[in-house]
Amino acid sequence: MRSTDAGNDVSETRNRTRIGDVLLFARNFFRHPRMLGSIIPSSRFLIRQLLQPVDWAAARVIVEYGPGVGSITAEILERMHPDALLIAIETNSEFVRFLRRAFPDRRLRVMEGSAESVDEILRLQGHEQVDYIISGIPFSTIPADLRERILLKTSGALAPGGSFLVYQFSTRVLPDLQRIFHYVKRKFEPLNVLPAHLFFCQPGTA
Repeated sequence: MRSTDAGNDVSETRNRTRIGDVLLFARNFFRHPRMLGSIIPSSRFLIRQLLQPVDWAAARVIVEYGPGVGSITAEILERMHPDALLIAIETNSEFVRFLRRAFPDRRLRVMEGSAESVDEILRLQGHEQVDYIISGIPFSTIPADLRERILLKTSGALAPGGSFLVYQFSTRVLPDLQRIFHYVKRKFEPLNVLPAHLFFCQPGTA
């Protein structure tokens, strides 16, 4: 086979995989719109800006809330240190099965459960604190008491100097972030469906 033919085959396979990811995400959006918030996965522009603060050389334990079909997961694994660990926490069992098949990376642990249980999940993996927690779960559609518990557990799970990196499609969660975290930096990414607000949070002063 000529190299150009092989390249075309790889490109076609990637395109089919990407289309399958989008269809899986869209199908679950219509089933559970309050859980996902958007009909398609995050854009590369959003992912790049969301992950920009991460110190990849130093980070050893990272948590991702609501990985969906793994658009952000793939980028984290691409950039992560060979000895680092990524714990992806997902409530949707269909996404959990997909992620375990799609990412056979020894550094990834896909856990079915709620972000509210992040402390318990960390202990199961032999950790108490993490360097970064990355989240796209739609806090604006989560009941206030559950949102409070997730954010408090998140703050408690971060190691000194650790950060909570969040993207949302509204700013409704901002007062809660400012109340629970001592430092909150805001950014905006228009090149996404929907345009997204980003919040970079730390429990201590930055």
